[in-house]
Amino acid sequence: MDPKPQSLGGSRPVPNVQDLAARPADELTPPVLDRYLRDDVDANDNGDAGASVPVVDLARLLDPSHGDEEAAKLKAACEDWGFFQVLNHGVPDAVIADVKADLQAFFRLPLAEKRAVAQEPGGIEGYGQAFVVSDDQKLDWADILFLFTQPPEYRAPRFWPARPATFGDSLDRYSAEVQRVATRLLAAMAANLGVADARKVTRLADSQSVRINYYPACPGGAHGRVLGLSPHSDAVGLTLLLQVSAVPGLQIRRHGAWVSVDPIPGALVANVGDLVEVLTNGRYKSIEHRAVVSPTHDRVSIAAFHSAKFGGTYAPLEETMVGTGSGCHGEPPRYKTIGVEDYVRLLLSCKLEGKNIMDAMKINP
Repeated sequence: MDPKPQSLGGSRPVPNVQDLAARPADELTPPVLDRYLRDDVDANDNGDAGASVPVVDLARLLDPSHGDEEAAKLKAACEDWGFFQVLNHGVPDAVIADVKADLQAFFRLPLAEKRAVAQEPGGIEGYGQAFVVSDDQKLDWADILFLFTQPPEYRAPRFWPARPATFGDSLDRYSAEVQRVATRLLAAMAANLGVADARKVTRLADSQSVRINYYPACPGGAHGRVLGLSPHSDAVGLTLLLQVSAVPGLQIRRHGAWVSVDPIPGALVANVGDLVEVLTNGRYKSIEHRAVVSPTHDRVSIAAFHSAKFGGTYAPLEETMVGTGSGCHGEPPRYKTIGVEDYVRLLLSCKLEGKNIMDAMKINP
């Protein structure tokens, strides 16, 4: 296994949003909030209010007596939505309860203690923000803690909080369980795609990082003009999100409008990432999503991003190019071949903006 490179790229330092949100309302004037206020946000745009993200039952998917039926649901979710919620995933309730409690406890710490694990110049790991590449871009109304979690050799203990004291243990157990779920889902996707060697797809779960998001409430009329997370697609293989707070905020772009992904107790929200779009040569497509903020409630979530290990490459799989096989020419690859390290450097050099990473990966944009 190649080691994790020491310098992959980072983000410019920005003000702490939790600290900013704690100021008296009369101090949150337009000049103070200027870098957060946007003119193109419609937080009330909920598209088809009757539409709901598909649900996949992992226990049924793994059960031979129900597997075919559930695999068909997974296939439809990947092809038609790019997002689905996962029930009966097997992550123990106690593991989820523990990680939820510790994530919320971390963000309740004084700012000075959180800054003990602050990001360093040129790095992405730690407490701060991500994808800030210029001094004039609009900022997200959020603070994050970003950590590499799997394999353990990729971890940087300096950025793992010492408080709460159980943080490291609870995140370690949660990380391993979620990686197992990601591997099983990717194996089912491989079968749906007709890829006989499932490792060609499940290797997209060999590496894992987590982005722990804290979205403070944004009081007054400003909340309708800020975003907790800019519209983007995930530049990874498969994302599994735990909505720690029972506060809606995640929205996906569907048919040109935004559809809310409301929290389901105990569920993980899964979404196809850019790398699955690359491997499937566009048969499965990553979907833009964003986070809106509440005027009255804080919100916490943890996204587990799954990718291949460093040292590998990403490229369309021959089996996923329609028409390949004996006597068939099939379609050409739509996306470039790129090394894992070069791909991560490309990702961290850009701001979150739609599907800009996929645009850069296309052979014929």
